[in-house]
Amino acid sequence: MGAGLLITDKERLNKVESILVSQPKPSDANSPYFKLAEKHNLKIDFRPFIQIDPVDVKEFRKQKVDILAHSAVIFTSRNAVDHFFRLAAESKVEIPADMKYFCISEQTAYYLQKYIVIRKRKIFTGQRTASDLLEVIKKHPKEKYIFPCSNIRKDDIPNFLDENGYTYKEAIIYKTVASDLSDLADVNYDVIAFFSPSGINSLLVNFPDFKQNRTRIAAFGPTTAKAVREANLILDIEAPLPNAPSMTGAIELYIKEANV
Repeated sequence: MGAGLLITDKERLNKVESILVSQPKPSDANSPYFKLAEKHNLKIDFRPFIQIDPVDVKEFRKQKVDILAHSAVIFTSRNAVDHFFRLAAESKVEIPADMKYFCISEQTAYYLQKYIVIRKRKIFTGQRTASDLLEVIKKHPKEKYIFPCSNIRKDDIPNFLDENGYTYKEAIIYKTVASDLSDLADVNYDVIAFFSPSGINSLLVNFPDFKQNRTRIAAFGPTTAKAVREANLILDIEAPLPNAPSMTGAIELYIKEANV
């Protein structure tokens, strides 16, 4: 991926014909990526830069986390939901009916129905972000929380729980690791779209001598943008924008300027 001379900012606004999205291919035929490709005659490929590896029961037990010693679970992703209930089943732990669930969004809360009858359980939801969820948690300071998460996670929730003296236990139940991207070594794209710092890390793990050259980098969210800059890469497309709340919207604004 990417060999050659360093390109100056002034020379970077070149026509975009190919995009690599560092996520799985959308299952929805109406995905905005497909519409973007058709509208602007683009080649858009999808490839997850990170993969989720499960923590096994033996490794989980080493963390000395007693699920039944807690009265509430904090879920920030569907991966956390899947692996929490997987480990509970493998550990032969039956989750009590009065367990409370604090979910980062309605979508995550709805996903719980894969494992429990949600209408019979106490479920509390945020709007979309960790900050929203913390506002909900503030109303329940007496719970004993378990926070199932990845080995790579944001600090906001644990920091809040620590600073405010909440009773909680963090449990690493899955790991976010770099995918093997060696088959992309000789493949170049005009734009690579990233959605997390882990994606940037995966790029550099796979290609430690990566040269950006004419490849434009798009980043979704402030932490991803920060990771791009900290890797000494040029951030060409940043999302969300006030007039483009999605990655596809931000890319399209750039294409309208570049593909003239």
